[in-house]
Amino acid sequence: MNSDRLADHIIERAAGEDRFIVAIAGPPASGKSTLAEELSHRIDAHCDEPTSAVVAMDGFHLDNSVLDSRGLRHRKGAPETFDADGFVGMMRRIAANEQPVSVPGFDREVDAVVEDVQLIGRNHRIVLVEGNYLLLDSKPWFDLLPLFDLTVCLNPGIAEINDRLVQRWITHGHDPAGARQRAMSNDIPNAKYVLENSVPAELTISS
Repeated sequence: MNSDRLADHIIERAAGEDRFIVAIAGPPASGKSTLAEELSHRIDAHCDEPTSAVVAMDGFHLDNSVLDSRGLRHRKGAPETFDADGFVGMMRRIAANEQPVSVPGFDREVDAVVEDVQLIGRNHRIVLVEGNYLLLDSKPWFDLLPLFDLTVCLNPGIAEINDRLVQRWITHGHDPAGARQRAMSNDIPNAKYVLENSVPAELTISS
């Protein structure tokens, strides 16, 4: 299913709903953030005013000082390096749709969370949530599942993910050998964990 058809499917499913939450999950470098932004643009193009918002799980990375104190800096991006309880709490407030909810973001340039980057209001009927661990079958992540009206998993295959991750680190200034080492030491284990420990999504996209 391409992004045009998926956007149409979401609009149809969300008709008449005050709040419709779509989970876009998958391994690192599977294209979650790109797809979420594409869907948001296509959904809003069908409406008289902006009606969708993208929420990224990245705003709940634990601070590097916390990771250092726990000996987890080298595992940054793994499930245990996120404030999962905080993320679940925020998603419950978004699902309740009772008042505007402030959402944090993540600045990759400074490698730190930025508070209050956006506000999810009642006008955002469709909320597209993207992140690696949205569909994990363990608590507290598992508590997210009842909040989602539609679940989508991106899985282009581990070989393609590996290539994308290596290229990502090359883009960030590493030589090919260093890029592969960075990918294999943390990113690939995280990718395999997502694929092996997530519940099946309603829709799976392989490209």
